Amino acid sequence: MAVKRKRTMKYQRAAVPIEHTDFYPYLLKYNEAMLLRGYSKSTLHRRESDIRRFIGWCDERSLAHPNQVTKPILERYQRYLFYYRQERNDQPLSPTSQNHYLTSVKQFFKWLTQQNYLLYNPASELVIMKQHVSLPVVLSIEEVERLMHQPPTHTPGGIRDRAILELLYSTGIRRSELCHLKLQDISLTRKTLYVREGKGKKDRLIPIGDRALHWLTRYLNDVRPQLLLDIDNPTLFINDYGDAFRDTKLGDKVKRFMKNAGIEAPGSCHLLRHAMATHMLENGADLRYIQAMLGHSNLNATQIYTHVSIRKLQEVHAATHPATINAEAIGHSDVT
Repeated sequence: MAVKRKRTMKYQRAAVPIEHTDFYPYLLKYNEAMLLRGYSKSTLHRRESDIRRFIGWCDERSLAHPNQVTKPILERYQRYLFYYRQERNDQPLSPTSQNHYLTSVKQFFKWLTQQNYLLYNPASELVIMKQHVSLPVVLSIEEVERLMHQPPTHTPGGIRDRAILELLYSTGIRRSELCHLKLQDISLTRKTLYVREGKGKKDRLIPIGDRALHWLTRYLNDVRPQLLLDIDNPTLFINDYGDAFRDTKLGDKVKRFMKNAGIEAPGSCHLLRHAMATHMLENGADLRYIQAMLGHSNLNATQIYTHVSIRKLQEVHAATHPATINAEAIGHSDVT
């Protein structure tokens, strides 16, 4: 059984071969239906990967058709995810990852039932694991400054990388959103960045700070023409091979800069998004403006930054708590 578990989870890096199963025609129809409903290609890719993983698990247990899946089988898969240990670090899957895999499967079976391919939905009463909402890691201003100085700005690639870091921190955009930016999405004169079809296929207009604008201008004027192999390529940030960055490669690059800066926090590009939101909140920005910049559809998603803004909370505590005593008064009391 242990061998099968490891083999199944390796499919996270490659598509599970399920074309021989009776599940496959239904998966193709499901993908087409979701595409017609307007889901993005990245969302469909993630869902298909999750569903393929489940179908591969079923195939190992001689379950070849959706109508063979019952609630107890789904609960068995849920237990499998809970007890699985990852090969790279021997750690369990996080509750978020487990729920991510299960949610995609639940949505697949819901659709199968709605389309009358199944008489009943075996996943309808599957209970998703309760998640603990953890606070995001937030880099200090000093850590952000150390990170910004890691790219070697005496080289073309270093200027580009500094512009990337500055833009991530200034605007708080997601890694994938930065990778998909086009030249037309940037306005140097208006100092704005336009995110087209971000998460949830929502557009938003974001201001760019002066420092980020400075490095972006240097990149556009002095570096991008050197990296460009196809003059018709509209991608804003070009890698060393003349192509657009892949989000995983960009994350690896930022992680290396973090390591060089002595920052051991987990994550990479998203840490600059957290830092932007928290630092702006601590300096007095209204939460709704931060919500608009981050592209959160619900203010509840932005509320978490009020819990990590400890510096502002400390200032309020020191100014208003009745048990706060002046240091000079303490010294005087000790003397008398």
